[in-house]
Amino acid sequence: MFIATESTPNPSTLKFLPGIELHGGEAVEFTDLDVARERSPLAAALLAMGDVERVLIGQDFVSVTIAPGGADWSALKPEVLGVLADQLAAGAPAMVSAADDDPADDPADADIVAQIRELLDTRVRPAVAGDGGDIVYRGFHEGVVSLRMKGACSGCPSSTATLKHGIENLLRYYVPEVTEVRAV
Repeated sequence: MFIATESTPNPSTLKFLPGIELHGGEAVEFTDLDVARERSPLAAALLAMGDVERVLIGQDFVSVTIAPGGADWSALKPEVLGVLADQLAAGAPAMVSAADDDPADDPADADIVAQIRELLDTRVRPAVAGDGGDIVYRGFHEGVVSLRMKGACSGCPSSTATLKHGIENLLRYYVPEVTEVRAV
């Protein structure tokens, strides 16, 4: 099985592209081995390697982040490729469940929230997924949009600039009720 790799803006993260759909839902991030064992055999196998700190499973990619001070990618990349190939060839599911808690927004803000989610889903998330990450809507309250950064975006040196100068400006332009965007 051929699995392509791409670098990301986060030097600790590599994006792996197996060329198949892994699951149909929103990208899901794993940092805890016990949680991964319950929800993703693929993420569990990667986190069990020891030097892997975070796994993000997207629709057709897997972003893997190594722990600071651990192994470097030249040593770890072949091992990650081997785990991915073994898991996918064995038919192990990437995800057992992709449920994520939905934020409780004020029903009076339903139209604003719908506009925000539409912009995030059509303009922001595809671009961020291209870099091996994901940005997930976590709420809107009194003009402030809360977003959760996942995968390569989590801990990336350029993520703050992307959040403030890119996403915040986009949302404020199209949705005047938005005054600020914050990472949670």
